[in-house]
Amino acid sequence: MGTVEDSWKCPVCQDFFTDPVTLPCGHDFCLTCIQAVWETDGPNEGPFFCPECQIFLPSDLALEINSSLQTKVKDFTTNRPSPAQLRTTTPSRETKSSSTIHCDHCIETPAVAIRTCLTCDASLCQAHALLHEQRSALREHTVVEVTGDPLSLKCREHRDELKLFCMEERVPVCCLCVLVGMHKNHKASQINEACVHFKGMLETTMNQLLKRRGEAELAIKDLESLYTQTVRSAADFRERISDKYSRIRVVLDGDERLMMQIIDAEETYMTEWLEAQRGIMEAQIKEIDNLRASSKSLLQDTNDLRFLRQITTQNLCDPLDLAPIQEVDRDLCDPEKLRTVEKLVDDLSVALSQHFPRMWSYLSSPALDSKTAHPKLEISQDRKQVHWRRQPVSEALSPQPYDSQYSVLAQESFTTGQHYWEVIVQEKPYWLIGVTTGPADKKDESSQSCSSLCVNNTSWCIYHGDGQYLACHDTQEKQLSVGKRVRKLGIMTNLQKGELSFYDADAMTLLHSFCVRCTEPLYPMLNPCIDVKGLNRQPLTLFCIKDPWEWHVNTDLGKE
Repeated sequence: MGTVEDSWKCPVCQDFFTDPVTLPCGHDFCLTCIQAVWETDGPNEGPFFCPECQIFLPSDLALEINSSLQTKVKDFTTNRPSPAQLRTTTPSRETKSSSTIHCDHCIETPAVAIRTCLTCDASLCQAHALLHEQRSALREHTVVEVTGDPLSLKCREHRDELKLFCMEERVPVCCLCVLVGMHKNHKASQINEACVHFKGMLETTMNQLLKRRGEAELAIKDLESLYTQTVRSAADFRERISDKYSRIRVVLDGDERLMMQIIDAEETYMTEWLEAQRGIMEAQIKEIDNLRASSKSLLQDTNDLRFLRQITTQNLCDPLDLAPIQEVDRDLCDPEKLRTVEKLVDDLSVALSQHFPRMWSYLSSPALDSKTAHPKLEISQDRKQVHWRRQPVSEALSPQPYDSQYSVLAQESFTTGQHYWEVIVQEKPYWLIGVTTGPADKKDESSQSCSSLCVNNTSWCIYHGDGQYLACHDTQEKQLSVGKRVRKLGIMTNLQKGELSFYDADAMTLLHSFCVRCTEPLYPMLNPCIDVKGLNRQPLTLFCIKDPWEWHVNTDLGKE
């Protein structure tokens, strides 16, 4: 049985009676509510029926206000306890009613509702839902899964059913919204047609994701093949070069160790790069799997309205604009440097003294000085890497990738002798590498002098911008003709001769030479350039081997 308060409420609107009328069967309703159920504004338009007991009533039924009931309702609403008192005295009933939805048409013992009629705003048990479907007068009503809040499935502005879907603003709307409301003149579709449209689109998206996943898997297989090939190539080169060095061991023990370390370092850096690429591909596969799982879950949703809301919330209404899986560039693992090592050994066996000392004999790996780095640059813990900090760049600044102030200097400086170092750039689209005399106040540990690092008359650099190479000094720029993209840049200084040369460090091909006449110390300078939209995030890395060979200490061939 219902509470005393429920006895003063209309079964249709679930609110206290307003102008109550009593039907011949004994059930009471608000005048406007029963007229709304019968879809009439007056009598003599039958046949009529009671929404509670479903019995038919005379067609000439006259509705009269039950003044006695109206007075009782008015007295009850005036003297009823406050909501706080109700919560204190009947917590168990409130908890029960909030968790279970009962049929609005059951009289004696309310059954659990399984459906909700949006037209009647009534919850229906299994029996009344069946009667609701069988009556021809109610056949056009919209019956959905049971809900405790039917208004959430209706237009908040017009209180009408959400039967349409606005294709422009991607929201469910009622007919009045399209005819006279905010969505007037917008393209709208039936809810079921919109569901069919977007499910088809989602299936297309899933097929695209599946195709992308296959491409990513193939790319990973290529990376694994390259990884194996790199290891095998390094092993093959190591074996052949070791055999050749065995014939000239007495003189070239130190040089052999150097070549081995070059190969080890080459293998390490390349396998690290391959593993990083594999990680990127696996992350893309994981993202694709997540999208597919989410899309599959949405496709299984039978509630059209909930499906449309979820697909709109997750921004899956439009076809995905997926970037293609980047193909693996097999040239990245071409053992060109290893073949170069072998060729040099062959040349040495013919004319040993003509090839010593070599630039790699002077190979060093200067450490970066974080005190000279621009605040937006990040230096690795071992001080061998520099890259642009992973933070968004303000569009108001409109930065260009080539801005020479975003630099960092090495700790070591050169005043005499010959020095050689290499910087790994791989596929990085923008970078600036060279030497400079550094800021005038570099020795001041506390000064923030990074803004004075720039291309001027005491700096000599190579700039790479998306495939183009420029030799930069002061205000002069010379475009260089480079056949194959440089993956590793080598810098050689011979201060006695006043020469500064830049090489493709893999093939030992000369790119450009500067004539340097400077009495001040020269510092290696690295500029990773600004990262715009995540395209130039890769670091600049100083190539490093474990135990550099001091040429002037280990051999006298250079003096012959």
